[in-house]
Amino acid sequence: MQKHFFELLQQYPQLSIIISIGISLLIAIIGVVPSFFITSANILFFGFWNGTLISFIGESIGAAIAFILYRKGFKKNMEEKILKYEKIKKLLFAQNKEAFQLIFSLRLIPFVPSGLITFAAAIGNVSFTYFFIASSLGKVPALLLEAYAVYGATLLGGQGKLLLILIGLLLLYFFIKQKKKKE
Repeated sequence: MQKHFFELLQQYPQLSIIISIGISLLIAIIGVVPSFFITSANILFFGFWNGTLISFIGESIGAAIAFILYRKGFKKNMEEKILKYEKIKKLLFAQNKEAFQLIFSLRLIPFVPSGLITFAAAIGNVSFTYFFIASSLGKVPALLLEAYAVYGATLLGGQGKLLLILIGLLLLYFFIKQKKKKE
């Protein structure tokens, strides 16, 4: 996917920023597609800082638009379905500072789907302003880590990339093992 997106940016360089932000908006609205491939292509195409900034803008605006659409379309009939997620359930009833802290901290955790956080906040009680600020601020550290990992991986050869994949799988294994222990 990253390759196709990168090629699209190369074909239309004069529209590349608009294309990147537009696809980020679509991904945020869909809510289940990871955005790391856009961040990767943005960094390769625009450079580290510009690519990271464009990814941040796209993800922040995308989350805001998704929040508004989810709130208008799903708030009434989806509250019950999301109650089965214990950590997210707190977000449904949180307001103001508590909601801000929950959204911010959930955005920092890379394994929590962004769309789920946006969805829970939208059908919950948090205001748009609190959501937008907390969501955007929470994306900064996570996006910088993602951007740095992508940038580092592009500088590494095949062996380095394989090593990163193995480390990632190992971390995922320990994360899942730890989660099962708690249950």
